[in-house]
Formats: sequence, structure tokens, C-alpha cells
Amino acid sequence: MMAGRKDPQEALAGKSTLNRLELSTKKDDRYKKILCNEDAIDRLMVDVFLESYSQGPDQVVLDLDSTDFAIHGRQQGRFFHGFYDHYCYLPLYFFCGTHLLGVRLRQSNIDGSAGALEEIQRIIGQIRQSWPAVRIILRADSGFCRDPLMSWCEANGVDFVFGLARNSRLENLLTPQLQQAAREFAHTQQPARIFTEFTYSTLDSWSRSRRVIAKAEHIEGKANPRFVVTSLPAEQWQPQHLYEDFYCARGDMENRIKEQLSLFADRVSAETMRANQLRMYFSAMAYILVDGLRRLALTGTDMARAQVQTIRLRLLKIGAQLRITVRRIWISMASSYPHQQLFQHAWAALRP
Repeated sequence: MMAGRKDPQEALAGKSTLNRLELSTKKDDRYKKILCNEDAIDRLMVDVFLESYSQGPDQVVLDLDSTDFAIHGRQQGRFFHGFYDHYCYLPLYFFCGTHLLGVRLRQSNIDGSAGALEEIQRIIGQIRQSWPAVRIILRADSGFCRDPLMSWCEANGVDFVFGLARNSRLENLLTPQLQQAAREFAHTQQPARIFTEFTYSTLDSWSRSRRVIAKAEHIEGKANPRFVVTSLPAEQWQPQHLYEDFYCARGDMENRIKEQLSLFADRVSAETMRANQLRMYFSAMAYILVDGLRRLALTGTDMARAQVQTIRLRLLKIGAQLRITVRRIWISMASSYPHQQLFQHAWAALRP
């Protein structure tokens, strides 16, 4: 993160030094001698993901989503968001499974997909430098169902599955299935689901027709239709399988975003957006470290799928007695520490 740092054995930056990074804005500032290289941090996130594989996979699924970070002061880029009903930022996250590939802080007076295409181009470009033959599938909710993003995917050999916001035209196309689901519900008094697909295009915002998967569902008191648009072929992905087993699996990304919050990603109280972006980077790096611990040292234990907050509290945020002598540093943990075996297992797994 710091310019001029070459020797990995040098002392790491303290909290005051890290704080100065938030205040550094230009290279020729005589009072600020360290700078944050954001491009290098962005590349590092993807590099960690690539290096976690011993060989390139056949396929990867990239999830993207946004969330809200509440603003309680007069920070730069402060706007009121009607959906979230408060002043907030609208950060953008990119994941592949548990791997965090990118974070970008944004103002909230924008479309939910703003900036997503540029970030996707950067991330996929870096992935394909290492894995040129890998199949890539993008997955996101209806906030990212935008023609420029889908058209870029189609032109660059990237598949996608995006949620599609319901409208009267889509519901009219689904009328027979909705009526059938209503009859089944009336007969069984249990939620009824019927899946179908059709080719669809908007009146003016899409450049071409695309495959749409539709779920005609009737639950107690109402119909509940849902739609996704995809480039995946019908012969490999039947409607129900694509929707229930593939698209709905993106819900796990919600857990990954919650893990960012448990590592204080939403503490965006600095004055400038640049400083708050840096705070998001700090949180992202903390997540990458803890996720690496989970992936490399906790496999096969009862914490192999634990949230980072649980790992932090049980394995990292623990009391110990520290004694420093001329030759050694002694760290003595309490004999009553309940996770001694797990800690020893993780320590042994991380030893070179």
C-alpha cells in the first residue's frame, strides 16, 4: 500500500501511518510522504484469488451486488436514497464464492449498476491473463440487468444470469402459467410453482432479444412471479434447474457482504470519498486474510464454514500474556481457553 516500501522485513505501518494514508491526496505533497496505490490493491485482490488455485478451473461464477452504508455526517458524496430511506453510500462488491475480487465505493444518487461494467472488464481481463480458456458466468440481481453490460458479455464470451424486474408485458406472457399455479394452490393449499421460458426484448432499452426464465408461483393470498434473463443455453440449463439451483445460489453473497460489515467496512465517517474508499480497502484486506485462514487452516474442522466474525472472536481476539526477553518473545495463553485444539490445528496448518 505504501509507496517506496521494498524490504518485506521492514516494520509494518502503525495506526497513525495508516491514518495518514487517508489524508494523502497527491504525490508532490511535502507533508505526506506515503500514498495509497489503489490500482495495485485492486490487482492484488484478484491475484490472491488466482493464486488460491493450483491449476486453472474450467468455470468460475462471479457475483456482483451493491449494499448501503449509512452516512451520519456531511461527508463528500452525501445523498438520500429512497429505497434505503436514509443518507448513504452505495458500495459495489465482486465475489467468486468466498473470494473477494473487488470493492468500489459509490455515491447513492446513481443507477445500481453504475461502474459495474468498467470493474467487470478489469477483473475479467486480469483473470483471463492467467486462465485464457476459463468459462466465466456473471450472476446478479435485476439492478444489473442493463443492456451495455449484457451486450459486452455477449461480445466477449462471458455468460450471465441476471434478475429481470417484473412488468405488465412479462406478466401477460406468463398468464397461463400463473393461472395454472393459482388452480394448484386452490386445490392443495400449498405454494405452487411452474417454470417456463420464452424469448423477450424490451420496447427500446435492449439491443436484441434474449432468453428469459420465468417462475409462475402462487402463495397464500397472491401471485409471486419472478424472471431472470440469461445467455446460458437451454439444452444445458433447464428453467427450474437454472433458477432454483443456480440463480438462487447467489443469495450466499449476502453472507459475504455481511462479513464485510463485521470487519467495519461501513465505518465511512471520513470527510472524503477517497478516504472512505481506503477504509473499505482495509476491511477488504482483513476479510481476505481471515478468509485465507478459513480456507487454508480450518478445512475439516467445525469452523470450516464459520463466518469471519466467529473466527475473529474465537481464534484471534483472545487474551494472552506477552513477555519479551533478549532472545525470545513468549506468548502464554490461558489454560482455560476453550479452543486450544482448534488453535493448534490452525497454527500447524499454516506453518511453512
